[in-house]
Amino acid sequence: MPSTNGHSPKRAILYARVSTDEQARSGYSLAQQFEALRQYAEREGYEILEELKDPGQSGASLDRPGMDRVRDLVSAGDISVVLAQDRDRFAREPAYLYLLKLEFEEYGTKLTALNDRGDDSPEGELMDGIFDQFAKFERAKTAIRTQRGRLRRAREGKIIPGGISNYGFRLNAARDNYQVDEEAMQVVRRIFELVGVQGSSIHGVARTLEREGLTTPTGGQFWDVRVIRRFIFCDVYKLHSFAEISELIDPELAARLDPEKRYGIWWFNRRRINKTQVAETGPNGRFYRKQSKLTVKPKDEWIAVPVPDSGIPREVVESAREAIRENRPTSASGERFWELSGGVLYCSGCGRKMTAHITPSSQKARVKVRYCYYRWVPKGSEPRQRCLSAK
Repeated sequence: MPSTNGHSPKRAILYARVSTDEQARSGYSLAQQFEALRQYAEREGYEILEELKDPGQSGASLDRPGMDRVRDLVSAGDISVVLAQDRDRFAREPAYLYLLKLEFEEYGTKLTALNDRGDDSPEGELMDGIFDQFAKFERAKTAIRTQRGRLRRAREGKIIPGGISNYGFRLNAARDNYQVDEEAMQVVRRIFELVGVQGSSIHGVARTLEREGLTTPTGGQFWDVRVIRRFIFCDVYKLHSFAEISELIDPELAARLDPEKRYGIWWFNRRRINKTQVAETGPNGRFYRKQSKLTVKPKDEWIAVPVPDSGIPREVVESAREAIRENRPTSASGERFWELSGGVLYCSGCGRKMTAHITPSSQKARVKVRYCYYRWVPKGSEPRQRCLSAK
C-alpha cells in the first residue's frame, strides 16, 4: 500500500450494480466493473475496505441490499470515497444521486464515478447534472423506440421472445414464432382431456398428473392448480378458423396464412406490468421483496399473433373453460408475507421462511391420507425441500 506520510490511509468502498435487463441485453458484467474500479483505486492509492454489489437490481430506487450496506458503512465513518464505474450505477434518477451525495458529505465521504465529467466546483456539478438529465432522456427515448419496434414486429405476426415459451411450444429457428413441442404438448392435451372430457376438477387434474409422474413445466413434481387454470384460459391452445384470425390481424399478414389451417393466438400488448421492490423486516433484519401490479389494457390495444395448431379440439377447450369458469381462482395467500405461511412463520432450526404444502395421497398406502405441513420457500432455482428440523 502506498505511503500515507503518517496520515490515515484513504479508504474506499467499491460498488457495482447491474439489472437483469442490462445483463441480458449487453452483458454489462459485475466482474468488469470491479476490475476497472480496482485499477482506479490502486492508481489513486486507496485502501479497498469492501466490494459491494447489487446484481439484478434496478437503479430506479435506492432500496437495494448492496446500497444499504454502502450507506451503513459510510454512516459508521472513516470512508474517504465510494467508487462506481458510472454515475448511473449509483442511481438512474438524478435526484437520488444528489441525495446520496449530500448524505455522504455529512460523513466526509465523496461519491465518485469513473465517468464523472466535472469537478467539485459549481460549474462541474452543473455539467454533471446536465449530463445526468440528458442520459435519463436518452434512456426514455430508447424505451419508447424499443416498445415501438416490438409493436411493429407483433403486427407483422412475430412473437416477441424474452420470457418462457408457452408450455407445449418452443421458439422456431428464426425465434419469431412457435413450433409445437410434441412431448410437452401431450401433457397439455392430457390436462384439457381430464377437465373438458372427463370432468375432473383442476385439483383432481393436479393429483392425477402427479400420480402419473408427469413433471411440471419447470421440472418439478408438484403441480400448481393456478398453472393448470392458466393453461385452460390461454388462447395459444384454443384453435381459431382462418376467418376468425383474419378479423384480428392485418390483411397483409392474413394473406400469408393458409386458409385451410387453424391457429392459436399469442397476444401481445395485452397487459401492463409495473414491478416495484419493497423493503420488509424479518427475524434476520431487513430484506427486499419484489412485487408486480398487473393492469389489463383496453382490448383494442391488444395485438394478435397467429401460432401453430396445438392439436386440442376447440370443443374440448371450450368445454374445459365452461367447467371451471365459475370456480374461484386459488388463493395465493400462502406466498403473501403478511400471512402465517408467507413471511411470519420461520423455521426455528435454520431460520428459513416456511410456506404451506399439501401432499397428494399415496396410492400404495392402505389409508389414503394427504399430509399438510410447512416447508422451505425455494430461492431461485433451489428445489423445494422439507426442513428436517421443523416440528
